[in-house]
Amino acid sequence: MKITPTRLTDVLLVEPDVHGDARGFFLESWHRERYAAQGLDVDFVQDNHSRSAQGVLRGLHYQLQRPQGKLVRVVAGTVFDVVVDIRKGSPTFGQWVGAELSADNHHQLYAPPGFAHGFCVLSDSADFLYKCTDYYAPEDEHGIRWDDPAVGIEWPGEHFVVSDKDAGNRLLADMHDVLPDYASSS
Repeated sequence: MKITPTRLTDVLLVEPDVHGDARGFFLESWHRERYAAQGLDVDFVQDNHSRSAQGVLRGLHYQLQRPQGKLVRVVAGTVFDVVVDIRKGSPTFGQWVGAELSADNHHQLYAPPGFAHGFCVLSDSADFLYKCTDYYAPEDEHGIRWDDPAVGIEWPGEHFVVSDKDAGNRLLADMHDVLPDYASSS
């Protein structure tokens, strides 16, 4: 397994060891001790699975009172996965990283608490799995607009299917008063 830091502090790209032959493949998608030994030392309390059609864009989501770290991967199809630093005072506040995650490359991306997360589906459909460090709390769910010009995410494609809720999210600049401080999230 190879874990590579990204340009955003604590956002990690994980490339598991894949053992394959003519019969198929095997990989460990989570092994607490092995991941911790390489710097991803977290406890997960909830697993989620979503399926989305081509062109669907979900995000950018986060929770404030119960922030979630998420280890995400794709088991069918391909997505472009994005993480945005929303911690006030962070040297990378408002910056993003993206990675292509697919059933073929088996890569995972870790988005720690204090970051917003979203993805768009590049294949006909995609099954997306994520492990969370805290429980989903619908009353605490928030989001930033996926097309916030100040963040400037370079989404692949031109036409996306976005929920009304996600389309109505606020711009990052309009949420400065409610976002977590960098010092309290590190």
